[in-house]
Amino acid sequence: MFSPQLLAYFERAACAGTVPAPAARIERENPVCGDHLVLSARLDAAGGVAELRYLCRGCVAAMGCAAAFTELLAGQPLARLAAFSERDLLTAVGSLPPASRHAAALVLDARDALLAALRPRSRPDAQLAGPSDSSRPPVGCAGRNCGA
Repeated sequence: MFSPQLLAYFERAACAGTVPAPAARIERENPVCGDHLVLSARLDAAGGVAELRYLCRGCVAAMGCAAAFTELLAGQPLARLAAFSERDLLTAVGSLPPASRHAAALVLDARDALLAALRPRSRPDAQLAGPSDSSRPPVGCAGRNCGA
């Protein structure tokens, strides 16, 4: 049912946990299924994402998507975090069954909340606006370089 890529992220859970003394910490929950995601981040001196971690309680798809998101974006500039799209996430996890697409929406909703929480702490000239995708329902649920 789930792709090998999604299951690998789920099993590896490389960035699971919380960032000590984060620049921002947000929580989102999907009110329909109950998936719950916490993202925490620490910025580097240039305003990029030095460390990005997640805690997720929910289905395999939600945990796998949160794991992929944090693994792929830790150590990246905030502009990359903002530009990361649903297509990027689905490509990384090898797609999701239609009944599990809520997991990607939850991660991206949490990403948007994290960016909003980081705005006052980032450089004024940082490009933080993420892609606007009005087809994505507003829900809330959350690698390689996790800052560890």
